[in-house]
Amino acid sequence: MRIDSYRFGEMLVNGQSFTSDLIIYDDHVDDQWWRENGHTVLKQDLDDILSARPEVLVVGRGKLGAMKIPQSTLDAVEEAGIQVVHARTAEAIEVFNQMSSTGKSVVGAFHLTC
Repeated sequence: MRIDSYRFGEMLVNGQSFTSDLIIYDDHVDDQWWRENGHTVLKQDLDDILSARPEVLVVGRGKLGAMKIPQSTLDAVEEAGIQVVHARTAEAIEVFNQMSSTGKSVVGAFHLTC
């Protein structure tokens, strides 16, 4: 999967437009990523990703970086043996595309607005 472009509220992945928060796996996109606590990522919000067991999880925290990831969530992902990279969404996309191009197993979870 490759992220073609991003603007506030919209992401283009492999030529397809998405307008809600999403998770990008190697073989599909889940465009219904809702978090229990809106602008905070809890461990249970990542259960499907943890089950997929990628090498790397890239999290886009929104255009302004408003979405928070508590240390306990980061610890749970790392304890599962998954490297976590998080940044504002635009920067996270660059990391996702670069890591995906190396053949690593990468999952991306992206907040598209604030």
